[in-house]
Amino acid sequence: MARISYPTLMEIDFGAIKVLGDALKRNGITRPLICTDRGIVETGIFDTVRGMLPNDVTPSVFQDTPANPTEGAVRQAVEIFKEDGCDGVISIGGGSSMDLGKAVALCASHDGPIDDWSAVNGGRDRIGAAPPNIAIPTTAGTGSEVGGGLVIITEEGRKIVLSSPNLMPKMAICDPELTLGLPKRLTAATGMDAMAHCIEAYCTNAVNPPAAAIGLDGLERVVTYLKRAYDDGQDREARWNMMMAASEGAMAFSKGLGAVHSMSHALGADEEMRLHHGTLNAVLLPTVLRFNEAHVDEEKFVRMRRAMGLDEGADIASWIEAFNQTLDLPANLAEMGVTSDMVPALIEHCMTDACHFSNPKVPTREEYEGMFTDALGSG
Repeated sequence: MARISYPTLMEIDFGAIKVLGDALKRNGITRPLICTDRGIVETGIFDTVRGMLPNDVTPSVFQDTPANPTEGAVRQAVEIFKEDGCDGVISIGGGSSMDLGKAVALCASHDGPIDDWSAVNGGRDRIGAAPPNIAIPTTAGTGSEVGGGLVIITEEGRKIVLSSPNLMPKMAICDPELTLGLPKRLTAATGMDAMAHCIEAYCTNAVNPPAAAIGLDGLERVVTYLKRAYDDGQDREARWNMMMAASEGAMAFSKGLGAVHSMSHALGADEEMRLHHGTLNAVLLPTVLRFNEAHVDEEKFVRMRRAMGLDEGADIASWIEAFNQTLDLPANLAEMGVTSDMVPALIEHCMTDACHFSNPKVPTREEYEGMFTDALGSG
């Protein structure tokens, strides 16, 4: 069993869920609020995890996490947290449940609208201590289990980024056993989310050689193992490596992210369309790579091709488009129901998104229009 502290303590292996009792004891949690969603409850994963709780631990449960977590859902969960005298959080699920769990810890200990604590409003430097959180991922993509960042849709309908070391889970329990039943489409979409994290983080201008190296390693794992996990959901080696790649993606994006995520956040803020974040990243990644290629050191593309096992001079964006098709993912945004009349509002959202500012070249409104047009399949 590998133990990694970068900087979250992480247990990763089949059967890692058995350490939950020790994790709670280590962090002084006796009355946790479990944040999850109804899908996790219905599949039986919730019962599996709950069965690992010590007899002296009394949990409360919030199981209504939306596919894209909202401030309203956070407030509902916080009310349970406070009424039941909870002293910590256990987040079980994909990125939505883990992001909601972090937001609960924030709002249970900090007053005011959640947007007051967003990254663009300087929240990173103002967010103080929060209740401890144990993260248990059930997908392999977001990497939220090892990061202090989260994304929430505000009551005004904006999708905002929050980030603070004080919101980082105290421990990540990464048990690939919990991902063996993941459906093909979710395996593909979450896996491409991990790829987007690794590539975007690697391409940012921030200087962080350890994070860059981790991003390349995660990229290699996704290219090697995602299709295997997609083809055979019971492939234990592939599931282990995809769970590692997901966490590595989040470790890497301590360097920042970029326009893939600013565009994805804008699209994901629409609560009626309910577009999946990982699928959006998969579709947008080739478009943004083509835009960024002129603004990223060519040596980075050389190293990415090497990690991906591609020939010298291969077009990475075209390769990803073809790879998406082998995973039965949409070819463009139009296939996901996005229309050109939405673009002006999407651009405005992008211009204030935290990830916009760390793209290798900060896009203008006109450049976003060009990227949205390309990603719609009408470029």
